[in-house]
Amino acid sequence: MTTRLNTESLMESFMATPESDNQPVISVEGVSKKFCRDLKRSLFYGVKDIAADLTGGRPHSDRLRPQEFWALKDISFQLYRGQAVGLVGSNGAGKSTLLRIISGLIKPDTGRVRVRGRLAPLIALGAGFNPILTGRENIYANMSILGLTTQQIKQCFQEVVEFAEIEEAIDAPVQTYSSGMAARLGFACAIYTEPNILLIDEVLAVGDARFKAKCYRRLYELRQRGVAFILVNHNSQAILNICDQAIYLTRGALVTQGEVNAVVDHYERDLFLNSIERSENRMVFPPKAAEESNGIDFRDLFFRDGDGQLTQTLSTGEPLSLCATCEAHDSYSGVALDLRIAKVGGIESTGYVLSLRGQNDDAFFQLSPGLAEIRLQMPYLGLTPGVYTAQIRLRKDAVYTFDLVESFRFTVTSQQNVNKCQFYQPRSWSMVPVVAPVSVSQPLP
Repeated sequence: MTTRLNTESLMESFMATPESDNQPVISVEGVSKKFCRDLKRSLFYGVKDIAADLTGGRPHSDRLRPQEFWALKDISFQLYRGQAVGLVGSNGAGKSTLLRIISGLIKPDTGRVRVRGRLAPLIALGAGFNPILTGRENIYANMSILGLTTQQIKQCFQEVVEFAEIEEAIDAPVQTYSSGMAARLGFACAIYTEPNILLIDEVLAVGDARFKAKCYRRLYELRQRGVAFILVNHNSQAILNICDQAIYLTRGALVTQGEVNAVVDHYERDLFLNSIERSENRMVFPPKAAEESNGIDFRDLFFRDGDGQLTQTLSTGEPLSLCATCEAHDSYSGVALDLRIAKVGGIESTGYVLSLRGQNDDAFFQLSPGLAEIRLQMPYLGLTPGVYTAQIRLRKDAVYTFDLVESFRFTVTSQQNVNKCQFYQPRSWSMVPVVAPVSVSQPLP
């Protein structure tokens, strides 16, 4: 049951009976939230604000008092049915605070939030679970809070348990669960409430890779049915793969919002790509001072064609080399390059399509002070047409990381028809006459 609050500065929610798909399911209008850095002052301000609310509201909620700061300042955006929006920003940017305001856990100091439909927040690991209750009891309690009746919970109970994969522990107290088990149970409870909106704050960072892939497939199915969601994740590749829009926050302020590639580009430049030159299928890095380096730094990421010439045209099935120009500040041995590539596209393609580790191929290099170019040579490029993002590491003996590029984006094209698969397979077809059918007992040549 969702209520409508009368005070303009509070969050407004109303159950979903959308008149059309053009109606936003979440509308955030000029939301600001302040916190106090001093605990005693914070308690004093809290008592004072409660008293002010009881006697007619806080007339100066848009002003900072001593020791206060804006965790969020004048944030506005809209979320529509079937849309996936990623929240990006460094720690302390205000992402989790914004999700808590949207979910109704805290109220804004100014502005308001309108929510149309059933909202399922996944903003804390095991949030809403009582640790001394069993998994079974917590399912009923948690899903009741999210708006389901006892009969509705009974109908989907077994599906929740099977999805969470905790059948053997369902009657054990949740306090005996591992963090991964609690995350699985929380996710399963949220998605089986048949929500209109999902808020996801880093909870999918917990758990094994197989279960994460299962969760992402479920999110894809929900989105196909019109469920909208907001995702907070520090992994840029996850944001790029899952979301079509993004919002970039820093120190509580909205820097930019819009198409996901442009927003993530902006965020990465500000975070760790400052002064980096980025062109199509290439990244050039500024030099680092020796005291700022871990020993070896990336200076250039680019491609060469089959003739060894620089190229920005990457074609499926054609010879290609990925090249990394590195600058060493000392002599090092046992240096290897690690590469993980994911395809940017739908939420269904959240896994890596290619993972190569130089140490697995015994491809170790010895670098002397100065510049060197490490090449990964491919007789043909196996990636199908599309946009990809690569995480690239320079490592020593598979343990120590010299340098890391979180997201090197590049585009692959094709000059011929390619089947719908993750990789291109060179192939030819032929037919030969058959003199006699092959016997089952006859060994194959």
